[in-house]
Amino acid sequence: MIDLHCHILHGVDDGPQTLDESLAMARAAAADGIDTVVATPHTLNGVYRNPSEAVRSGVDALQKALDAASIPIRLHVGGDVHLVPDMMRAIHTGEAVTIDDQRKYILLELPSQSLPPSLTEEIYRLRIGGVTPIITHPERNMALAQNSEILFDLIDMGALVQVTAMSLTGGFGEFVRGVSERFLEQRLIQVIATDAHSVEGRPPALSLAVEAAADVLRDPDEALRMVRETPAAILEGNAVDIPEPRKSAHRFRFFRRLQAPAWRRDDA
Repeated sequence: MIDLHCHILHGVDDGPQTLDESLAMARAAAADGIDTVVATPHTLNGVYRNPSEAVRSGVDALQKALDAASIPIRLHVGGDVHLVPDMMRAIHTGEAVTIDDQRKYILLELPSQSLPPSLTEEIYRLRIGGVTPIITHPERNMALAQNSEILFDLIDMGALVQVTAMSLTGGFGEFVRGVSERFLEQRLIQVIATDAHSVEGRPPALSLAVEAAADVLRDPDEALRMVRETPAAILEGNAVDIPEPRKSAHRFRFFRRLQAPAWRRDDA
């Protein structure tokens, strides 16, 4: 399996702080059946700045350590890039790191409670520039959780969408799991990734989330594509075939069952 979103580099953000912790994450990923990891430290979020040159250096160093420890994980460069004005300029200067540094795909992190007014404009500019944004963990964004029509529009513009593995398995609470399942039912998700930060708190594991997705989709092959064929195509810089998004007759069923305080507890 391929993990497109993983905070595995140590000492660069709120992920592991030591090499030993990074190696422990890699061992856990390999034990779960992951063989390829995109290292995606936080970038341009007002706290961390990890330009492409620094990420490449970190990936090279960690890959040598993985090889020396006989851990069968292949690393690639990437970034968990916060949406900022003029994303294309940030990509060209190396401030915003694209997946495998190919300037074809980029992980795009949005604020947790709202959507920037410039979101559609920035996605349009990225697409015109030949870059496909992958919206990360929309199930944990309040605005998107309340209105999936926005995701329909973003996908129609050419964006892709990634759900966090722990969201599907209940690690962020029942509210977030319900939103994740609804997005899956509507075929608004194309990639499952770990967004791992540690072995214990947010582990680098995909297998249980794939099983959960298969139950929702009633199609194990479709679930596996989200951690195999689709991320493989993204890593290669190729176009991705995605299922047609569909409207759901049960759009708001989870919001009737769970009240707003549950969201605030999940998002803490």
